[in-house]
Amino acid sequence: MISWIYISLAVNIVVLVPILVLMAIKSPLIDHAWGGFTAARGILMSIYFAILAMSLFLVFKPVPSLVFALLLVQVIYKVTTPFTVRSFSNPVVISNLAISALHIGTLINMVPTIQNQLGY
Repeated sequence: MISWIYISLAVNIVVLVPILVLMAIKSPLIDHAWGGFTAARGILMSIYFAILAMSLFLVFKPVPSLVFALLLVQVIYKVTTPFTVRSFSNPVVISNLAISALHIGTLINMVPTIQNQLGY
């Protein structure tokens, strides 16, 4: 289970660091994938930063219940993205679905540990 946790957290970090850097420098690549800057995209940048910060923290202190909560929230928002964007062909949607598949695998592997922690 621990290796699954580290793989999911590492993917979060490896994906989010360049995205956040590109967002910060206002790269045209970001405009192409996410559209021009809006308040909503600024909010998304804050959410990405929060996910990155928690992923970095959890790499060094992998508390299973915190990892589970972080990944579950990510899976929910990533799986609903095609419906809110109204597209399955958008590159952000495609990457969200691929990452959510990994995170679902991690969550499934974590269930026995979480059940133990909760006394089930």
